[in-house]
Amino acid sequence: MPDTTDPQTMTEATATQGSGRGSRYLDEEIDYIVDVIRNADPLTQGKQQDLFEERFREVIGVNHAFAMTSCTSALHIAAVLSKVGPGDEVIIPAHTFAASAIPFAHTGATIVWADIEPDTFVTSADCIRRKITSKTKVILVVHLYGLMVDMDPVMALAEEHDLIVVEDAAQALGSTINGRAAGSYGHFACFSFHGHKNVTTLGEGGMLVVRDDETAALIPGVRHNGMRAFEGEREFYWEPAMTNVDFDITGMWPFNYCLSEPQCAAGYMQLGRLDAISQVRIDRAARLREALAEFPEITFQAEKDGFKNVHYCVPARFKSHRNTVNRNDLMSRLADVHDVKMIIQYMPLYRYPIFAKAGFGDSDCPECDDFYDSQVSFPFHAWMPEDQFNHMLNATVESLTYLRDAEN
Repeated sequence: MPDTTDPQTMTEATATQGSGRGSRYLDEEIDYIVDVIRNADPLTQGKQQDLFEERFREVIGVNHAFAMTSCTSALHIAAVLSKVGPGDEVIIPAHTFAASAIPFAHTGATIVWADIEPDTFVTSADCIRRKITSKTKVILVVHLYGLMVDMDPVMALAEEHDLIVVEDAAQALGSTINGRAAGSYGHFACFSFHGHKNVTTLGEGGMLVVRDDETAALIPGVRHNGMRAFEGEREFYWEPAMTNVDFDITGMWPFNYCLSEPQCAAGYMQLGRLDAISQVRIDRAARLREALAEFPEITFQAEKDGFKNVHYCVPARFKSHRNTVNRNDLMSRLADVHDVKMIIQYMPLYRYPIFAKAGFGDSDCPECDDFYDSQVSFPFHAWMPEDQFNHMLNATVESLTYLRDAEN
């Protein structure tokens, strides 16, 4: 049997079923991580964390960034520091991964679902505006699939209504609007380094960006169990104990969301070649779009001038011109005939049992529903070998041609 974890030995079939890895480490990155594993002391909250956070701040263009165990933990802290609770409303796009909403559900706030734009597959200020009430306190925007929400109108809307903006940039590291990075607009921004992502810290990891200086000063204690040095001079360095523990925010219990030194080392190294990682995805997405340009039944995310899409993945809408075939016909042919396995990314969140059972099953998001019913997502990872990528392109062209002929 071939080793399907090695891109040089993967078969045509296995490569076109997608991958659980968004990127692979270069030999020099592995050597660096191994050296940290062997020699770092301490193995958490040390030099590599400082380097990782510093490089991240430089890449995004922000003043405060804190490594976290996941984007979900970053979102959790952002939700808590937004001070929302029962009686407050948080507007969240209904088309996203469940982790965008769960941290805010923890607070007891009411989730209000926002729709998406039919062409970009992400939300907008217009979609959000329709959901604002006197109880609204937070807007969560999700930069999805590598494409940013148009942020200037969102920030203007938030300022108009005195609302907190949290950017979920889990899938958008490296994406920009006219050169300004995802995560540099909101009061908080949250990133993911999960194994699926374009940059990964050994499978799990995240980053929290905080705009406000005073809030940022609270994060080290909130992130690590309220620990801090004792104030003042001590007669003996060992008394009263190694460290002190206290509230950073009165009544708000802290967390343990610290990332290890080897994970920070992985993130630090991969951030150093973020542009190159992004460019591979951008180029491949362009090739995919070009190969299918003669099939208007397939439509991809619309990209406005000045928007850089880093293509965490490549979703599309499939709608035949006569409506006699649907996305299941396309996915079935690709899977059964060509062994190319597309997926559907997400249901609208209000359709999942967890949100319906929690009382968040009601919605008015027709574009979310329509997109879900016609959505496909291509197998897409940057290290897919060329022969397998070309096989996917050819198989998709054949399948679309077959379905078009079947309609005529």
